[in-house]
Amino acid sequence: MQQLLECVPNFSEGRDMAIIKQITDEIQAVKGIQLVDVDPGKATNRTVVTFVGEPKPVTEAAFRAIKKASQLIDMRHHKGAHPRFGATDVCPLVPVSGISMEETAKLANELARRVGEELEIPVYCYEAAANEKKRKNLANCREGEYEALEKRLTTAEWKPDYGPATWNHNTAKTGATAIGARNFLIAYNVNLNTTSVRRANSVAFDIRERGRVKREGDPITGKIVTDEKGNKVWEPGLLKSVKGIGWFIEEYGIAQISMNLTDITVTPLHKAFDATCEQAAARGLRVTGSELVGVVPLEAMLEAGRYFLKKQRRSTGLPEEELIRIAVKSMGLDELYPFEPDKKIIEYILKDKSNKKLTDRTLKSFADETASESPAPGGGSIAAYTGALGAALGTMVANLSAHKRGWDHRWEAFSTAAEKGMKIQQKLLLLVDEDTQAFNKIMDAFSLPKSNEEEKSARTEAIQKATEYATRVPLKVMKTAFESFSLLKDMAENGNPNSVSDAGVGALCARAAVRGAMLNVLINAGGLSDKTLAGELINKGKAIEEQALLEEKIIMKIVNDKIK
Repeated sequence: MQQLLECVPNFSEGRDMAIIKQITDEIQAVKGIQLVDVDPGKATNRTVVTFVGEPKPVTEAAFRAIKKASQLIDMRHHKGAHPRFGATDVCPLVPVSGISMEETAKLANELARRVGEELEIPVYCYEAAANEKKRKNLANCREGEYEALEKRLTTAEWKPDYGPATWNHNTAKTGATAIGARNFLIAYNVNLNTTSVRRANSVAFDIRERGRVKREGDPITGKIVTDEKGNKVWEPGLLKSVKGIGWFIEEYGIAQISMNLTDITVTPLHKAFDATCEQAAARGLRVTGSELVGVVPLEAMLEAGRYFLKKQRRSTGLPEEELIRIAVKSMGLDELYPFEPDKKIIEYILKDKSNKKLTDRTLKSFADETASESPAPGGGSIAAYTGALGAALGTMVANLSAHKRGWDHRWEAFSTAAEKGMKIQQKLLLLVDEDTQAFNKIMDAFSLPKSNEEEKSARTEAIQKATEYATRVPLKVMKTAFESFSLLKDMAENGNPNSVSDAGVGALCARAAVRGAMLNVLINAGGLSDKTLAGELINKGKAIEEQALLEEKIIMKIVNDKIK
């Protein structure tokens, strides 16, 4: 899985668009970065920028943005409604996919060290990147804001984690920066069939973590309960890591519950939606749909799709496009305006539209490209695609079996099988393009210059590396295609009997994928100068091929016996 980070720096400038553009230009200049959103606020005199990419370009873009902000923004003259203590006030890194919070926190500390040392800006690490407990809370780090920084910098308690602990011309100008690692935050609004803000607030208080103020007697008009210090006592709501309030949207003529899901690993999107539906119904209201503000990770949508399918007792082993569609329709994300995955899902936003994949072609286009005089795609890509079709047939049988009348008690087992098949199919589809890329690497290596001994040596080394890679890719195809035999055997034995022939065709496809990929292992291994390595790779392939032939015979016997 591709490693993706989101970065959401807040800059202490929300009025001068020329300054804001210079900062965002620095971000966009880094290759591999997608600028998702720029949100300036005049009253707060603050701009929130959102960008996404792989870890290395994200931290580089963040550093450049912080540097540019330190050059353009003078905190000695800054005024705004939002709490702040630096030109780049906060800079959180957020793991999106393929990277853990621990890894993200480490990257945040590395970025903080670089900012402190190279830019001489005081840096405090907060949230998951904090180096001590009291610094986890951003409010503690920023207490007293910029005006208190001169005194706090020099104290032992609030010495910065990185950068200077002195007040000088530079620190007076830049202020301090808080760099952290936190979970993904989703801004999410749920639509109600009412215009009443008071009723919307009642539902919001039911579900948000903070809840509502506790009262004596009547929950609305009763006397507010306080503790021994005179502070209000709060009754917590149903959902952890959720902030919420009711408001009226004049544009749509409805009341909404506006939520921030501050940790979707604690309260995911679909759980927030369902809890809102239940509490609204208890108050005589109805949820009519919902709205995502900003972007969402792909997994959050896939998880929601699987959740609502499970509620229907249906198989979850479906393509991601179908899971997304189920999520959108279940939560009414398209009620107010169309939900466009390419503009709302982070991974889709980042997808390189210029990189045309073989698997994005139509069936006819793929066949025509294979038939052309171009040497790629060749047998390796076809083997991988054949294997993907075999896994897809096994998945189809599992999904049909899960949906079969009278088999409702077995839907979960078939759903698990379908999910397994879908994962195999997805891996093999990726290998369709990877095999062609492996061939192209060999061609690129052979085209390297060879006018002197140094160039010849480099060319020979590149050819060998590319050849080894081109041998390992079809071996990976073999291993992955072989995984589908257990699914196909299960479906032949236990799946919908009307689809047993489909399981048989799937087994034939899996066998063809394994044997076809083996031919590519053999022909590519022949170009390796390291004959020991070549022998090892060939022997691994032969072992898989032999086992695949046995599995195919077993499955075809089951299929033929049932067809007779």
